[in-house]
Amino acid sequence: MSTALRSVSSHDITSFLAAHELPQPAGAPRRSPAGMVGNTPVLWVGEPFHPVGRGFWAKLEGCNPGGIKDRPGLHMVAAARKRGELAPGARVIESTSGTLGLGLALAGITYGHPVTLVTDPGMEPLMVHQLRALGAHVDVVTEPHPVGGWQEARRQRVRELLHRTPSAWCPDQYNNPDNVAAYAPLALELTVQLGRIDVLVAAVGTGGHSAGIARTLRTFNPELKLVGVDSINSTVFGQPAGPRLMRGLGSSIHPGNVDHAAFDEVHWVAPGEAVWTCRQLARGHYASGGWSVGAVALVANWLARTEPEHTRIAAVFPDGVHRYWNTVYSDEYCRAHDLLRSFPATDPDEIARPGERTVERWTRCTHVTPPRWAAR
Repeated sequence: MSTALRSVSSHDITSFLAAHELPQPAGAPRRSPAGMVGNTPVLWVGEPFHPVGRGFWAKLEGCNPGGIKDRPGLHMVAAARKRGELAPGARVIESTSGTLGLGLALAGITYGHPVTLVTDPGMEPLMVHQLRALGAHVDVVTEPHPVGGWQEARRQRVRELLHRTPSAWCPDQYNNPDNVAAYAPLALELTVQLGRIDVLVAAVGTGGHSAGIARTLRTFNPELKLVGVDSINSTVFGQPAGPRLMRGLGSSIHPGNVDHAAFDEVHWVAPGEAVWTCRQLARGHYASGGWSVGAVALVANWLARTEPEHTRIAAVFPDGVHRYWNTVYSDEYCRAHDLLRSFPATDPDEIARPGERTVERWTRCTHVTPPRWAAR
Protein backbone atom coordinates (compact mmCIF):
# COMPACT_ATOMS: atom_id res chain seq x y z
CA MET A 1 0.00 0.00 0.00
CA SER A 2 1.42 3.40 -0.99
CA THR A 3 2.32 6.14 1.46
CA ALA A 4 -0.22 8.40 -0.22
CA LEU A 5 -3.04 5.98 0.54
CA ARG A 6 -1.99 5.92 4.17
CA SER A 7 -2.37 9.67 4.62
CA VAL A 8 -5.19 11.16 6.66
CA SER A 9 -6.57 14.54 5.60
CA SER A 10 -6.16 17.56 7.83
CA HIS A 11 -9.94 18.04 7.57
CA ASP A 12 -10.55 14.59 9.11
CA ILE A 13 -8.25 15.36 12.03
CA THR A 14 -9.66 18.88 12.52
CA SER A 15 -13.21 17.51 12.63
CA PHE A 16 -12.21 14.90 15.18
CA LEU A 17 -10.40 17.46 17.32
CA ALA A 18 -13.52 19.60 17.39
CA ALA A 19 -15.48 16.71 18.92
CA HIS A 20 -12.95 15.44 21.45
CA GLU A 21 -10.96 16.97 24.26
CA LEU A 22 -7.31 15.97 23.88
CA PRO A 23 -4.36 16.19 26.28
CA GLN A 24 -1.93 19.09 26.12
CA PRO A 25 1.08 18.66 23.82
CA ALA A 26 3.78 16.37 25.16
CA GLY A 27 6.30 18.24 27.27
CA ALA A 28 3.97 21.11 28.17
CA PRO A 29 3.88 22.18 31.84
CA ARG A 30 1.10 20.48 33.80
CA ARG A 31 -1.05 21.85 36.61
CA SER A 32 -2.70 18.50 37.36
CA PRO A 33 -1.44 14.89 37.30
CA ALA A 34 -4.35 14.12 34.96
CA GLY A 35 -2.61 16.29 32.37
CA MET A 36 0.15 13.71 32.12
CA VAL A 37 -2.24 11.17 30.59
CA GLY A 38 -2.08 10.73 26.82
CA ASN A 39 0.31 11.63 24.03
CA THR A 40 2.16 8.36 24.66
CA PRO A 41 4.94 7.46 22.21
CA VAL A 42 5.04 4.76 19.56
CA LEU A 43 8.11 2.55 19.18
CA TRP A 44 9.19 0.53 16.17
CA VAL A 45 9.64 -3.15 17.05
CA GLY A 46 11.76 -4.62 14.29
CA GLU A 47 15.20 -6.21 14.46
CA PRO A 48 16.17 -8.59 16.02
CA PHE A 49 12.61 -9.96 15.96
CA HIS A 50 12.24 -9.37 12.24
CA PRO A 51 14.25 -8.95 9.04
CA VAL A 52 15.13 -5.41 8.04
CA GLY A 53 12.01 -3.47 7.13
CA ARG A 54 9.62 -5.83 8.86
CA GLY A 55 8.03 -5.14 12.23
CA PHE A 56 5.22 -3.27 13.94
CA TRP A 57 4.58 -0.06 15.86
CA ALA A 58 3.94 -0.36 19.61
CA LYS A 59 1.81 2.28 21.36
CA LEU A 60 3.49 2.53 24.78
CA GLU A 61 0.61 3.15 27.17
CA GLY A 62 2.90 2.33 30.08
CA CYS A 63 4.17 5.90 29.66
CA ASN A 64 0.94 7.17 31.23
CA PRO A 65 1.29 7.66 35.01
CA GLY A 66 -0.52 4.38 35.73
CA GLY A 67 -0.98 2.72 32.34
CA ILE A 68 -3.65 2.52 29.69
CA LYS A 69 -6.59 2.60 32.10
CA ASP A 70 -5.76 6.08 33.30
CA ARG A 71 -7.80 7.11 30.25
CA PRO A 72 -11.09 5.39 31.14
CA GLY A 73 -10.59 5.99 34.85
CA LEU A 74 -10.57 9.74 34.31
CA HIS A 75 -13.18 9.72 31.54
CA MET A 76 -15.77 7.55 33.29
CA VAL A 77 -15.57 9.64 36.48
CA ALA A 78 -15.76 12.94 34.59
CA ALA A 79 -18.73 11.75 32.52
CA ALA A 80 -20.61 10.49 35.59
CA ARG A 81 -20.03 13.81 37.37
CA LYS A 82 -21.30 15.72 34.34
CA ARG A 83 -24.50 13.65 34.23
CA GLY A 84 -25.03 14.01 37.96
CA GLU A 85 -24.65 10.27 38.61
CA LEU A 86 -21.62 10.88 40.82
CA ALA A 87 -22.14 13.55 43.45
CA PRO A 88 -19.25 15.79 44.59
CA GLY A 89 -17.17 13.97 47.18
CA ALA A 90 -19.06 10.67 46.81
CA ARG A 91 -17.17 7.39 47.00
CA VAL A 92 -16.19 5.45 43.85
CA ILE A 93 -16.29 1.65 44.25
CA GLU A 94 -15.04 -0.74 41.55
CA SER A 95 -13.57 -4.17 40.89
CA THR A 96 -10.06 -4.27 39.43
CA SER A 97 -7.12 -6.54 38.77
CA GLY A 98 -4.82 -3.53 39.03
CA THR A 99 -4.46 -1.07 36.16
CA LEU A 100 -7.94 0.45 36.30
CA GLY A 101 -7.37 0.86 40.02
CA LEU A 102 -4.50 3.22 39.25
CA GLY A 103 -6.70 5.16 36.83
CA LEU A 104 -9.50 5.48 39.38
CA ALA A 105 -7.03 6.50 42.10
CA LEU A 106 -5.84 9.24 39.75
CA ALA A 107 -9.44 10.27 39.06
CA GLY A 108 -10.14 10.34 42.80
CA ILE A 109 -7.23 12.68 43.39
CA THR A 110 -8.18 14.82 40.38
CA TYR A 111 -11.87 15.21 41.17
CA GLY A 112 -11.91 14.80 44.95
CA HIS A 113 -13.51 11.37 45.44
CA PRO A 114 -12.56 8.63 47.90
CA VAL A 115 -11.97 5.34 46.07
CA THR A 116 -12.55 1.74 47.15
CA LEU A 117 -11.03 -0.96 44.94
CA VAL A 118 -12.10 -4.58 45.24
CA THR A 119 -9.49 -7.09 44.15
CA ASP A 120 -8.36 -10.66 44.86
CA PRO A 121 -5.23 -12.40 46.20
CA GLY A 122 -3.70 -12.46 42.72
CA MET A 123 -3.01 -8.73 42.78
CA GLU A 124 0.72 -8.15 43.04
CA PRO A 125 1.93 -6.82 46.44
CA LEU A 126 3.60 -3.87 44.71
CA MET A 127 0.25 -2.87 43.18
CA VAL A 128 -1.57 -3.18 46.51
CA HIS A 129 1.00 -0.95 48.23
CA GLN A 130 0.93 1.56 45.38
CA LEU A 131 -2.86 1.85 45.38
CA ARG A 132 -2.93 2.37 49.14
CA ALA A 133 -0.18 4.97 48.88
CA LEU A 134 -2.37 6.80 46.35
CA GLY A 135 -5.15 6.98 48.93
CA ALA A 136 -7.37 4.15 47.71
CA HIS A 137 -8.94 1.63 50.08
CA VAL A 138 -8.11 -1.90 48.84
CA ASP A 139 -10.66 -4.60 49.70
CA VAL A 140 -9.48 -8.17 48.97
CA VAL A 141 -12.00 -10.99 48.47
CA THR A 142 -10.91 -14.34 49.86
CA GLU A 143 -12.81 -16.96 47.84
CA PRO A 144 -13.55 -17.26 44.11
CA HIS A 145 -17.12 -17.51 42.86
CA PRO A 146 -17.97 -21.14 41.92
CA VAL A 147 -18.91 -20.13 38.36
CA GLY A 148 -17.46 -16.68 37.64
CA GLY A 149 -14.17 -17.14 39.51
CA TRP A 150 -12.37 -14.23 41.15
CA GLN A 151 -13.95 -11.65 38.82
CA GLU A 152 -17.49 -12.51 39.83
CA ALA A 153 -16.48 -12.73 43.49
CA ARG A 154 -15.10 -9.19 43.21
CA ARG A 155 -18.27 -7.91 41.53
CA GLN A 156 -20.47 -9.46 44.21
CA ARG A 157 -18.38 -7.70 46.83
CA VAL A 158 -18.79 -4.41 44.94
CA ARG A 159 -22.57 -4.87 45.03
CA GLU A 160 -22.42 -5.49 48.80
CA LEU A 161 -20.41 -2.32 49.35
CA LEU A 162 -22.73 -0.26 47.14
CA HIS A 163 -25.71 -1.52 49.12
CA ARG A 164 -24.04 -0.35 52.33
CA THR A 165 -23.12 3.03 50.81
CA PRO A 166 -26.11 4.32 48.80
CA SER A 167 -24.32 7.53 47.86
CA ALA A 168 -21.44 5.64 46.21
CA TRP A 169 -21.06 5.10 42.47
CA CYS A 170 -19.60 2.18 40.49
CA PRO A 171 -18.13 2.75 37.01
CA ASP A 172 -18.94 -0.87 35.93
CA GLN A 173 -16.02 -0.94 33.50
CA TYR A 174 -17.29 -4.14 31.90
CA ASN A 175 -20.52 -2.59 30.56
CA ASN A 176 -20.04 1.19 30.72
CA PRO A 177 -19.97 2.77 27.22
CA ASP A 178 -17.82 5.58 28.64
CA ASN A 179 -15.06 2.97 28.96
CA VAL A 180 -15.16 2.57 25.18
CA ALA A 181 -15.47 6.31 24.46
CA ALA A 182 -12.38 7.04 26.57
CA TYR A 183 -10.11 5.59 23.89
CA ALA A 184 -11.09 7.88 21.00
CA PRO A 185 -8.18 10.26 21.82
CA LEU A 186 -5.74 7.33 21.78
CA ALA A 187 -6.94 6.44 18.28
CA LEU A 188 -6.45 10.00 17.12
CA GLU A 189 -2.95 10.04 18.62
CA LEU A 190 -2.12 6.93 16.58
CA THR A 191 -3.54 8.53 13.46
CA VAL A 192 -1.42 11.66 13.92
CA GLN A 193 1.68 9.59 14.77
CA LEU A 194 1.43 6.92 12.07
CA GLY A 195 -1.03 8.07 9.42
CA ARG A 196 -3.11 5.27 7.94
CA ILE A 197 -3.13 2.10 10.05
CA ASP A 198 -3.92 -1.21 8.37
CA VAL A 199 -3.95 -3.62 11.33
CA LEU A 200 -4.66 -2.98 15.02
CA VAL A 201 -3.63 -5.62 17.57
CA ALA A 202 -5.20 -5.29 21.02
CA ALA A 203 -5.65 -7.39 24.15
CA VAL A 204 -9.25 -8.00 25.15
CA GLY A 205 -10.53 -8.02 28.73
CA THR A 206 -13.38 -5.59 29.39
CA GLY A 207 -13.43 -4.83 25.65
CA GLY A 208 -13.00 -1.09 26.14
CA HIS A 209 -9.82 -0.22 24.31
CA SER A 210 -10.21 -2.67 21.42
CA ALA A 211 -13.72 -1.33 20.67
CA GLY A 212 -12.94 2.34 21.25
CA ILE A 213 -9.72 2.50 19.26
CA ALA A 214 -10.96 0.40 16.33
CA ARG A 215 -14.22 2.33 16.07
CA THR A 216 -12.39 5.64 15.73
CA LEU A 217 -9.64 4.35 13.43
CA ARG A 218 -12.29 2.99 11.07
CA THR A 219 -13.63 6.50 10.54
CA PHE A 220 -10.32 7.12 8.74
CA ASN A 221 -9.81 3.63 7.29
CA PRO A 222 -12.95 1.48 7.06
CA GLU A 223 -10.80 -1.46 5.93
CA LEU A 224 -8.86 -1.60 9.21
CA LYS A 225 -8.24 -5.18 10.36
CA LEU A 226 -8.83 -5.70 14.10
CA VAL A 227 -6.99 -8.60 15.75
CA GLY A 228 -8.00 -9.50 19.29
CA VAL A 229 -5.66 -11.18 21.76
CA ASP A 230 -7.17 -13.24 24.56
CA SER A 231 -5.90 -15.56 27.28
CA ILE A 232 -6.44 -19.29 27.31
CA ASN A 233 -9.19 -20.25 29.79
CA SER A 234 -11.07 -17.02 29.05
CA THR A 235 -14.76 -16.83 28.14
CA VAL A 236 -14.57 -13.64 26.04
CA PHE A 237 -14.68 -15.35 22.64
CA GLY A 238 -16.53 -18.51 23.55
CA GLN A 239 -13.90 -20.70 25.18
CA PRO A 240 -14.72 -22.31 28.55
CA ALA A 241 -13.61 -20.51 31.70
CA GLY A 242 -10.68 -21.89 33.67
CA PRO A 243 -7.94 -20.77 36.05
CA ARG A 244 -5.92 -17.90 34.57
CA LEU A 245 -2.47 -16.77 35.67
CA MET A 246 -2.46 -13.79 33.35
CA ARG A 247 -4.06 -10.57 34.59
CA GLY A 248 -5.17 -7.68 32.42
CA LEU A 249 -6.63 -9.71 29.55
CA GLY A 250 -9.28 -12.38 29.34
CA SER A 251 -12.32 -12.78 31.53
CA SER A 252 -14.33 -15.30 33.52
CA ILE A 253 -17.51 -13.25 33.12
CA HIS A 254 -19.28 -11.73 30.11
CA PRO A 255 -18.22 -8.10 29.49
CA GLY A 256 -20.86 -6.18 27.56
CA ASN A 257 -18.30 -3.78 26.06
CA VAL A 258 -16.69 -6.45 23.88
CA ASP A 259 -17.67 -5.69 20.27
CA HIS A 260 -17.40 -9.20 18.84
CA ALA A 261 -18.56 -8.14 15.38
CA ALA A 262 -15.64 -5.72 15.06
CA PHE A 263 -12.94 -8.42 15.15
CA ASP A 264 -11.46 -9.99 12.03
CA GLU A 265 -9.61 -12.66 14.00
CA VAL A 266 -8.74 -13.65 17.55
CA HIS A 267 -5.66 -15.31 19.07
CA TRP A 268 -5.50 -17.09 22.43
CA VAL A 269 -2.11 -17.07 24.16
CA ALA A 270 -0.79 -19.14 27.09
CA PRO A 271 1.15 -17.64 30.04
CA GLY A 272 4.52 -19.17 29.18
CA GLU A 273 4.31 -17.82 25.64
CA ALA A 274 3.60 -14.33 26.97
CA VAL A 275 6.52 -14.57 29.44
CA TRP A 276 8.96 -15.61 26.70
CA THR A 277 7.86 -12.71 24.48
CA CYS A 278 8.01 -10.16 27.32
CA ARG A 279 11.58 -11.13 28.07
CA GLN A 280 12.62 -11.07 24.42
CA LEU A 281 11.11 -7.60 24.08
CA ALA A 282 12.97 -6.38 27.14
CA ARG A 283 16.31 -7.66 25.84
CA GLY A 284 15.82 -6.52 22.27
CA HIS A 285 13.94 -3.24 22.63
CA TYR A 286 14.14 -2.18 26.30
CA ALA A 287 10.40 -1.41 26.24
CA SER A 288 8.29 -4.31 27.47
CA GLY A 289 5.49 -4.91 29.95
CA GLY A 290 3.28 -7.53 31.54
CA TRP A 291 1.06 -10.37 30.43
CA SER A 292 -0.98 -8.34 27.94
CA VAL A 293 2.11 -6.83 26.36
CA GLY A 294 3.72 -10.24 25.88
CA ALA A 295 0.57 -11.75 24.37
CA VAL A 296 -0.03 -8.79 22.04
CA ALA A 297 3.62 -8.66 20.93
CA LEU A 298 3.64 -12.39 20.12
CA VAL A 299 0.68 -11.96 17.79
CA ALA A 300 1.93 -8.68 16.29
CA ASN A 301 5.30 -10.32 15.59
CA TRP A 302 3.59 -13.08 13.65
CA LEU A 303 1.44 -10.64 11.69
CA ALA A 304 4.53 -8.62 10.81
CA ARG A 305 6.01 -11.77 9.25
CA THR A 306 2.88 -12.98 7.49
CA GLU A 307 0.94 -9.89 6.37
CA PRO A 308 1.82 -8.41 2.95
CA GLU A 309 4.91 -6.22 2.85
CA HIS A 310 4.35 -2.56 3.82
CA THR A 311 1.29 -3.40 5.94
CA ARG A 312 1.28 -0.90 8.79
CA ILE A 313 0.59 -2.68 12.08
CA ALA A 314 -0.09 -0.91 15.38
CA ALA A 315 -0.10 -2.87 18.64
CA VAL A 316 -1.28 -1.47 21.96
CA PHE A 317 1.06 -2.14 24.92
CA PRO A 318 -1.15 -1.45 27.97
CA ASP A 319 1.54 -1.09 30.66
CA GLY A 320 5.22 -1.36 31.58
CA VAL A 321 7.40 -3.83 33.44
CA HIS A 322 7.45 -2.57 37.02
CA ARG A 323 4.48 -4.33 38.60
CA TYR A 324 5.60 -7.68 37.19
CA TRP A 325 8.98 -7.94 38.89
CA ASN A 326 7.78 -10.88 40.99
CA THR A 327 5.78 -12.66 38.25
CA VAL A 328 6.71 -12.30 34.56
CA TYR A 329 10.31 -11.29 35.35
CA SER A 330 10.86 -13.56 38.35
CA ASP A 331 12.63 -16.82 37.52
CA GLU A 332 11.46 -18.27 40.83
CA TYR A 333 7.80 -17.51 40.08
CA CYS A 334 8.06 -18.72 36.50
CA ARG A 335 9.74 -21.98 37.51
CA ALA A 336 7.07 -22.58 40.15
CA HIS A 337 4.40 -22.28 37.43
CA ASP A 338 6.43 -24.12 34.76
CA LEU A 339 6.58 -21.07 32.48
CA LEU A 340 10.24 -21.06 31.44
CA ARG A 341 10.01 -24.10 29.17
CA SER A 342 7.15 -22.71 27.08
CA PHE A 343 8.65 -21.44 23.84
CA PRO A 344 6.07 -20.17 21.33
CA ALA A 345 5.78 -22.10 18.09
CA THR A 346 6.65 -20.33 14.85
CA ASP A 347 2.98 -20.24 13.92
CA PRO A 348 -0.25 -20.53 15.92
CA ASP A 349 -2.56 -23.51 15.91
CA GLU A 350 -5.73 -22.89 13.92
CA ILE A 351 -9.37 -23.62 14.75
CA ALA A 352 -12.33 -22.99 12.45
CA ARG A 353 -14.70 -21.74 15.17
CA PRO A 354 -14.09 -20.44 18.70
CA GLY A 355 -15.93 -23.35 20.35
CA GLU A 356 -14.39 -26.09 18.25
CA ARG A 357 -12.17 -27.30 21.08
CA THR A 358 -10.54 -26.00 24.24
CA VAL A 359 -7.22 -24.39 23.36
CA GLU A 360 -4.12 -24.75 25.53
CA ARG A 361 -1.50 -22.82 23.58
CA TRP A 362 -1.26 -20.00 21.05
CA THR A 363 -4.21 -20.53 18.71
CA ARG A 364 -5.83 -18.45 15.98
CA CYS A 365 -9.41 -18.25 14.71
CA THR A 366 -10.55 -16.13 11.77
CA HIS A 367 -14.25 -16.87 12.19
CA VAL A 368 -15.16 -14.69 15.16
CA THR A 369 -18.75 -15.13 16.25
CA PRO A 370 -20.41 -13.74 19.37
CA PRO A 371 -20.67 -16.39 22.11
CA ARG A 372 -24.18 -17.40 23.12
CA TRP A 373 -24.15 -15.01 26.06
CA ALA A 374 -23.30 -12.07 23.74
CA ALA A 375 -25.95 -12.95 21.16
CA ARG A 376 -28.88 -12.71 23.59
